[in-house]
Amino acid sequence: MRKQNNTLKYMVISMIIVILILLGISSRSLDEERNLNFVEKAVKDTTTFITKIFTAPVNFVKDKIEMSNEKKDLYEKYTELKEKVEKTDLYYAQIQELQKEVAELKSTLELNATLSEYTYINATVVNRNIGYWYNTLNIDKGSKNGVRKGDAVITNNGLIGKVINVSNFSSTVKLLTTNEISNKISVKIVSDDKYFYGLLIGYDEELKIYKIDGITQPDLIKEGDLVTTTGLTDYFPSGILIGKVSKIVKDEYDLNSIIEVEPSVNFEDISIVTVLNRKAYEE
Repeated sequence: MRKQNNTLKYMVISMIIVILILLGISSRSLDEERNLNFVEKAVKDTTTFITKIFTAPVNFVKDKIEMSNEKKDLYEKYTELKEKVEKTDLYYAQIQELQKEVAELKSTLELNATLSEYTYINATVVNRNIGYWYNTLNIDKGSKNGVRKGDAVITNNGLIGKVINVSNFSSTVKLLTTNEISNKISVKIVSDDKYFYGLLIGYDEELKIYKIDGITQPDLIKEGDLVTTTGLTDYFPSGILIGKVSKIVKDEYDLNSIIEVEPSVNFEDISIVTVLNRKAYEE
């Protein structure tokens, strides 16, 4: 019995000592700047290690979620920017096309202001057959708009052909670049204030040049001289630009001189044209 009492006494004393030690540690911990004892260091390091072990997976998952959200935000911003760039390219192309049309219309209006001997009808090219690219094209003006068979058709850069078929609201234009035998046109070359008359007899698709025959004094003609219509035949008014002399060569028999002419019109790109009504013909 006495042994049990002694054991109980020792346990109580031990608990009191532990409590006193803990109270001492707690009271000293109020001093934040003091040096930690061995027990405090061990407790603190152990707590820190255990905290890292338990918080590491949480932080890992949290970082992955944040990275995923950031990637999602970046992708959304990239998609938005990509759409804006694509729209910008589209708008830029549209602006370029509109600027081109405005420039053509301005040039056409300036040209129209100088046409005092004939009236004019502006039109748009609506169809051009690939197989007959250098032969004909269709425009969106017809007899109801005043267009007539035989009317000359020009762009702001010069003559391109004449109307050969007319319906109520559309017409077909035969181009100067066609190689039909019946498409010979009376032309004149202006050189040093002198006129030299001849016939436009054809177009070379490979060299992209007109050929003029019938010039009586080819030696007086120079490269760069202007070639225009004469107004003497057909329905073409006088003075409509056709091109510039680029070269003078002999024909295949080495008898006559052929004048090669660079067209003033780019026949690869025709969108807006003007149909001319010659006043002399109207009367």
